[in-house]
Amino acid sequence: MLLCDLSVISTLPPTVADGIGHLGAEQRHHTVPVADPGAWATAMSNLGIVPMGLTGQQLVSDSICIQGFDPTLGIITPINPMMAGISLVPPPPVPPELPIIKEIIHCKSCTLFPQNPNLPPPSTRERPPGCKTVFVGGLPENASEEMIREVFDQCGEIVAIRKSKKNFCHIRYSEEFMVDKALYLSGYRIRIGSSTDKKDSGRIHVDFAQARDDLYEWECNQRSLAREERHRRKIQEDRLRPPSPPPIMHYSEHEAVILSESLKEDNNFSDATAVLFTWVDRGEVNRRTANQFYSMIQSANSHVRRLMSEKAQHEEELEQAKEHFKNTLLAILTQFEQIAAVFTAASRQKAWDHFSKAQRKNIDIWRKQCEELRNAHSEEIMGIRREEEMEMSDDDSEENPSKKLRTEDMAVAALKEENDSLRWQLDAYRNEVELLKKEQGKSYHNEEDHMQEQQLHFLQQTMQSMQQQLLSLQEELKSKEQELEQAQDEHRCLEAEVLTLREKLLNNMDCQEGSNTEGSEKGVNGCADTLYHQHCGKNREVFIQGPLRCEKEALLLGIISTFLHVHPFGANIEYLWSYIQSLDTKVSARELERLMLRLPNMFKQEFSGVGATLEKRWKFCGFECLNSA
Repeated sequence: MLLCDLSVISTLPPTVADGIGHLGAEQRHHTVPVADPGAWATAMSNLGIVPMGLTGQQLVSDSICIQGFDPTLGIITPINPMMAGISLVPPPPVPPELPIIKEIIHCKSCTLFPQNPNLPPPSTRERPPGCKTVFVGGLPENASEEMIREVFDQCGEIVAIRKSKKNFCHIRYSEEFMVDKALYLSGYRIRIGSSTDKKDSGRIHVDFAQARDDLYEWECNQRSLAREERHRRKIQEDRLRPPSPPPIMHYSEHEAVILSESLKEDNNFSDATAVLFTWVDRGEVNRRTANQFYSMIQSANSHVRRLMSEKAQHEEELEQAKEHFKNTLLAILTQFEQIAAVFTAASRQKAWDHFSKAQRKNIDIWRKQCEELRNAHSEEIMGIRREEEMEMSDDDSEENPSKKLRTEDMAVAALKEENDSLRWQLDAYRNEVELLKKEQGKSYHNEEDHMQEQQLHFLQQTMQSMQQQLLSLQEELKSKEQELEQAQDEHRCLEAEVLTLREKLLNNMDCQEGSNTEGSEKGVNGCADTLYHQHCGKNREVFIQGPLRCEKEALLLGIISTFLHVHPFGANIEYLWSYIQSLDTKVSARELERLMLRLPNMFKQEFSGVGATLEKRWKFCGFECLNSA
């Protein structure tokens, strides 16, 4: 038999396996009865294999040998426990560089001789998924199915053997690990009995085989594992899923009374509003319940004042925290300024000469660190101020134009004051630089000259930064002045429009009083035409006609002309401005109206509608002017 019957022992009941183990313990080493040892040695020499184990010597150590085997099986030596798939006893660690030793295996009807260890190991194909079938080639011509089963049955339980007439067969096992055991026999030379006939010998080649049954079983197993995984994930998701919200009760008068009381309480307000929304959405409101729902909605509305007060309180706390943080930073910056003043006083010549070289070095390092920290804190404070100015500008943009003008005047005045203060600081730095230059001329030591040069360089850098800041402030002042002028122009335009609207209202009232009911529409239209001509006349006085000022106005003129040309009945300024916004978001409706008012020969304004539907539309009249000319 083959492979020391290890897999058979592993599948036997414990009592039988223990019995076999006791037999092996009594008979550790055996000599196999050999009828003609000389014939075996001659055959092994012809195969290029050194005879081993013929005298019963132990080929592997006792620690590696498996304890216990049947002496009636005719096995020369114990099988190597490193064979793939055998795991009765955990094998000791073997260094990877040591080759696996294969021994001669004797069965009842045949003998297997190992491959020459100097030859390369037999090659195998890639293992198919779920492989339980092996291909066995190189069998002797006289090999029978019983002999094949006798040799390969020791690797595991054989399900089926399909033998071919061309010296090969397919063997299907019950488990996948048994295929690894069968691959161990690849490369062995098999001989039936002691015959030397070629038909009774052959070299076995064992390799993986691809069978549809194996693939089908593997796919079924994978599907089963996938189902289990999906089930496990579903259980996990169900466990981690948050609980469903409680169901909303149906409407009834009793529940409505309870809900009205809950709406008046601050703690249950959220749940009560959810119930009220559900009832209203379901369509529970009708003529009979309208008053009750109105009272509940009124109760919900009563919480608006509370929420606004809470919001105002939180905003006040936030402003207080910001103010406290700002004051703290200002106090820290003041202390930094004081420390910097101390270092500046210590750097003067009358005190600097009395310090040693190491003390001067430390004082210089401390001064630089203090200045860096002071600059960082000053930048942080400036950032806070910028944010406050931006918030103020956002708030001011929502106010009326007159208030915006006042705030811009105040901003311009503040910028002027800051500009004057920066100029004074620049003059002070210049005076300080001149004093340092005078003191530098009086110094005689190279080290002191070097320190003064460093101070002079630092002051020059400070002056340059101040000059850059002054230039930026001047540019900002110019931009603010330009914005102020634009705001004043807009203010004048608004005043002119107010006057025109007043005159229009007076004329409209006169027309309504003087006209009868039958000609009311004609009077309104005629009044609208007169108002339009008056309005155009005043606008022409306000907006001076003239050529285009820049390339942007020429581009806007082309777009407006094209847009109005494809709208022969005209378009209002809001519709035109919404179209221009898709192309340039920086253009305002006021700019478009001013541009069209400056060019009365190309664009004209008409009123359409009656009464509340009175609408002002712009039309393109450039071609009409060309025809008239």
